[in-house]
Amino acid sequence: VQLQASGGGLVQAGGSLRLSCAASGRIFRINDMGWYRQAPGKQRELVAVITSGGSTNYADSVKGRFTISRDNAKNTVYLQMNSLKPEDTAVYYCKAEHQSSYRTAYWGQGTLVTVSS
Repeated sequence: VQLQASGGGLVQAGGSLRLSCAASGRIFRINDMGWYRQAPGKQRELVAVITSGGSTNYADSVKGRFTISRDNAKNTVYLQMNSLKPEDTAVYYCKAEHQSSYRTAYWGQGTLVTVSS
């Protein structure tokens, strides 16, 4: 299973970006999908996660500004980011929990989001 993330870029504070992450390969079932981010000098942190049934959970720092969604038919997860702040600057990684006879977590390659003040 491979994950391909896209949609990062440079945006001014207050602006919006939409990230996408598509899973491909030999897929049996994908359970949770999520977005994480890692800012320079900091640990990777959870941004948002969505279950296969559509339940969501967000980091407190992005609640009300970011929205995670997914298209199960396309094995794709999205992150709509509004009202971006300079502190949102980071490399954003997508993650998928793949379920076959065992459970495996796969990570995308990361996409850089830079928010200028």
